[in-house]
Amino acid sequence: MNFFSLFLAFGAGVLTFFSPCVLPLIPSYILYAAGITFKDFSERSNAIQVRKQTIIHSLFFVLGFSLIFVSLGAAVTLIGQFVFGFREIIRILGGIVLILLGLYIMDILKLPFLNVEAKMRLDNKPAGYLGSFLVGITFAAAWVPCVGPILGSILVMASVEKTVLAGIILLAAYSLGLGLPFLLTALFLNSALVYFKGLSKYMHAIKVISGIFVVIIGILALRGSL
Repeated sequence: MNFFSLFLAFGAGVLTFFSPCVLPLIPSYILYAAGITFKDFSERSNAIQVRKQTIIHSLFFVLGFSLIFVSLGAAVTLIGQFVFGFREIIRILGGIVLILLGLYIMDILKLPFLNVEAKMRLDNKPAGYLGSFLVGITFAAAWVPCVGPILGSILVMASVEKTVLAGIILLAAYSLGLGLPFLLTALFLNSALVYFKGLSKYMHAIKVISGIFVVIIGILALRGSL
């Protein structure tokens, strides 16, 4: 594993944050994890305390979904070691699948069986920081169908790593790319809401960039350049 791989994993996490099925819901995730309403966040009387509470709960939320993604990375790398003799086949098939998924993200290729929607209903968040951590784990499972192509590109990279630790580090970089802007949004939530509204007109461009990113990872996998 090299710096370029870590850079790609981090960039994939950032693209995941800005993906159309994640970005619009980020403020709701933050408020839900913190157990507050937007009115609570907007009131000036206890603004410092509410902001502190929001940041800490968001941190535990990020740790929760990071645990899931890092575990996936470790599992995929471990499986890759067990099927070492078939790694070339896995690499080629993985590259082809990623190219197809990238074209699907850009709406160039239609794959109707991927047009599924996962919904979750959690009426009451478990109390405390542990509750925010558990909610992060829960939402990571809900995110997987949505961010599958981008996450899958990094998992393909992890599958050809030589050690489980390398796969863990790779997915940790991915989680950092997703978690860092999440925490920054929690810190500057009022300002972020304004910018998020402005970003809505760029959603198609973000989809295209994400699709190109996944296609590039697929090509690198086919070339054996990962």
